[in-house]
Amino acid sequence: MFALTFKLGHSVALLAAFAVVSSCDVSRDGPTTKEIYEGSVMRSGDAHIIGVTRQVAQVANRPASLGFSHALRSGALMGGDTIRPGDTIRLNVYENVPEGLLAPETANNAIIEELQVDDAGFIFVPYAGRVRAAGHSPDALRRILTQSLDEQTPEPQVVVSREAGDGASVSVSGGVNAQGVYPITRATGRLSAMVAQAGGINIPLETAQVLVTRGNRQDSAWLEDIFSNPSLDIALRGGDRVLVKQDQRAFSVLGATGASSRLVFDTQTISAIDALAMVGGLDPLRADPKGVFIFRDEVPEVAKAILGHHNIVTDQRFVYVLDLTAPTGMFEARDFKIRDGDTIFVTEASSVLWARQISALTGSLTATSVARSTITGD
Repeated sequence: MFALTFKLGHSVALLAAFAVVSSCDVSRDGPTTKEIYEGSVMRSGDAHIIGVTRQVAQVANRPASLGFSHALRSGALMGGDTIRPGDTIRLNVYENVPEGLLAPETANNAIIEELQVDDAGFIFVPYAGRVRAAGHSPDALRRILTQSLDEQTPEPQVVVSREAGDGASVSVSGGVNAQGVYPITRATGRLSAMVAQAGGINIPLETAQVLVTRGNRQDSAWLEDIFSNPSLDIALRGGDRVLVKQDQRAFSVLGATGASSRLVFDTQTISAIDALAMVGGLDPLRADPKGVFIFRDEVPEVAKAILGHHNIVTDQRFVYVLDLTAPTGMFEARDFKIRDGDTIFVTEASSVLWARQISALTGSLTATSVARSTITGD
């Protein structure tokens, strides 16, 4: 009778322990591999779960679309001597008669200073009237004034000099050492020269972007690409605004890794292997190397190419799967590029989950045994 009661008591204790374990969640970092696959469109979810292959990586590695439009790249370099609104013109007019129109009595030449080019591009010269100066070089303006004054005084000799004003200037701000407004000169007519004029950058070159605003158009390019690709070193125009900024793209790494963190891009491109290395790699005691998942809202163009569906018009939920134990798994992880907003999650090995459940079960059995001993007085 005692033996039967003892066995019955242990059975009750065992059932009670299983009930405790099944009624509460075992602590873990996130979903299991099985639970992630349950979110597939083939089951009860809305995500496309795709194993990464070389072909998939080539399609998914859509580079960040940075680069200046044709409208900005096609502009010609502004002439360094071109007169612009806001410039100041200085005239020296020599006349071949003793009593000239402009020259004082004791001289044969007249100096006319501080003729500022108005917003419409004109200056006013006595006896020549309102003359358009903007768009001409000083030599071209000299010929125009000589022809106009020749009707008033015989064979005048005109000397024209220009002092650059603020009519053709560019504002440079952001990650440069000397933010300010700078005139466009012969030496600073291109974007890279203007950034140098502003003291160069004070942010890492690898992640520096340059945003140029011209009218209603805004385009960005990598500063590194501007130096390596001459077609991106665009000619500037008066009123352009240049903003140098650091790349703000970021991704998250969670699960069984050395650390869980949100990380910013420190280079233009980061592979899945690089991303894992940035957090200390996989946790050797917990991680499942077959369960590296990358969660992403994939753009329609890439989704169409991977899925082979042509009626996709919105972003699709994708979960890319990397198996680092596969023969080419490390290569595929190296070739697969992380994008802005990606979430990398590494699942725990099934043995770790099982050990945790056993630990919880063992603890429950111990607690149940203590409770039983207290009740029975054993």
